[in-house]
Amino acid sequence: MDSIVNKLTEIEDAASAIVQHAEDQKEILNKEYDEKRKVFDDELENKTEARLSAIRSELEENTSRILDSQSDSSTELIQALQKEYEEKHTEYAHEILKRITEV
Repeated sequence: MDSIVNKLTEIEDAASAIVQHAEDQKEILNKEYDEKRKVFDDELENKTEARLSAIRSELEENTSRILDSQSDSSTELIQALQKEYEEKHTEYAHEILKRITEV
């Protein structure tokens, strides 16, 4: 009877040791997983930030190019209108006077 109790005690001790070892391994694996996840998250964040920075830079460049183009177009239009006024302002004044006096 004592030998059976001794065997059961040995089996229980072995089972406890196995469970403890499994728990220790689980904890080690959890730490490894957390470290790998942190490294992955950091790399992903860096890549994302770099891509966002590139997109922002491209957007700013395109916006600047569009604004410059519009500014150039506006300047050209203003110059054309000023030139036309300088060339035809007397004609415009005569036309306005004619319309006023036609009543």
